Amino acid sequence: MAGLKPNQRGFRMPAEWEPHEATWLAWPHERSDWPGKFAPIPWVYGDIVRRLARVEKVRILAEDAAAEKSARRIFAKCGVEMDAVEFYRHRTNRSWTRDYCPIFVRNPRGQVAITNWIFNGWAKYENWRDDNKIPDYLAKRLKLPHYAPGIVLEGGSIDVNGVGLLLTTEECLLSKTVQIRNPGLSRAGLEQYFADYLGITRTIWLKRGIAGDDTHGHIDDLARFVDENTIVTVTELNKNDANREALEGNLDLLERTGLRIATLPMPAPVYFDGQRLPVSYANFYIANKLVLVPTFNDPMDRVALTKLAALFPSREVVGIHCLDLVLGLGTLHCMTMQQPA
Repeated sequence: MAGLKPNQRGFRMPAEWEPHEATWLAWPHERSDWPGKFAPIPWVYGDIVRRLARVEKVRILAEDAAAEKSARRIFAKCGVEMDAVEFYRHRTNRSWTRDYCPIFVRNPRGQVAITNWIFNGWAKYENWRDDNKIPDYLAKRLKLPHYAPGIVLEGGSIDVNGVGLLLTTEECLLSKTVQIRNPGLSRAGLEQYFADYLGITRTIWLKRGIAGDDTHGHIDDLARFVDENTIVTVTELNKNDANREALEGNLDLLERTGLRIATLPMPAPVYFDGQRLPVSYANFYIANKLVLVPTFNDPMDRVALTKLAALFPSREVVGIHCLDLVLGLGTLHCMTMQQPA
C-alpha cells in the first residue's frame, strides 16, 4: 500500500452537506485584517459559535491561554453550549481556516484522512508560515492518516459535490501574472492532483471571481454546489457594475454543464476607506441541520435567504450580519472548515 494516493485507497472529499464531526475555526487576533474595526469581530464569532454548537462540535484554534480565556468569556456572554466547544492551542497568522486547515477526505468504510496542501498566504501576503503548519499539527493531534500533495491549494478555491465534480476558477488557479499559486503547473496537472487526492473525475472551470476578492478569484464567493446535481451562482442585475460581465460569462458556462443551475442576487457594492469589499451571498456555510448565510443590511438579504431556504428545505437557514466581518475580506465560508463525520 506504500505510495498509494488517497483515491487509490478509496478516499474522496465529501460534500459540505454530508454529516460533520466538527467545524474548525480560529479565534481572531490579526487586527490588521479589520483595521480600526476589530472590536466587534470576536462578538460576531460568538454568535456564529452559539449557532454551530447547537448542531455539531466546534473546534477552535487559539493562539495561547489568553486567547482561549478571551473566547470563553465571550462565549459565556453569548450563551454558547460549551460542551460542544473544544480548543486547540497553536499559533496562526489569520483566522481564515477555510484556506489553511486540512481538506479532509473519507473512504467508504468511514475512515477520515487529511490532505495537507501548501498554504502561502494566497500568493500575496508574507505572514503565512504559522497557518501553513496547521494541517501537520492536526494530523498528529487527531491521529489521522496524512497525505501531502506538495502544491498550493486553498479550500476556498474549490467546491465539490461529493461524487466526483469540482468547481473552481481559472483566475485563481491558472493565473500566470497575478498571485501565481503553482508556477508551471497546467490545468491538466491540477486536475490530476484533484483526482489523486480528492477523488475528482470532472473539474468545472469558471473564469473570474467577484470584484473586491483579494484571493484573486475564489469560487466560494461565486458559485457553490447545494446538492449533487445543483449549483447556485451569484448574478448581477446592475448593467454598470464591475461584476456584471464576469458573472454573466460564468452563468453561461454553468448553463452548459448539464446540471441544474440556481441563482442568487448580489448585494449593492460595499466600500470601506475607498476599498471595495467582497460581499457575496455565495459565502454561506453548510453545517449539520443548518446553513449560515452572510447578510449585509441590503434589500437583497431577504431574497437570498428565501432562495437558499428553498434550496436547503431540510436545514434551518439563518442570516448572520457580516458588514463588520467582511472588512477582513472574507465572511462565513472563509472562516470555517468542516471535518466530516
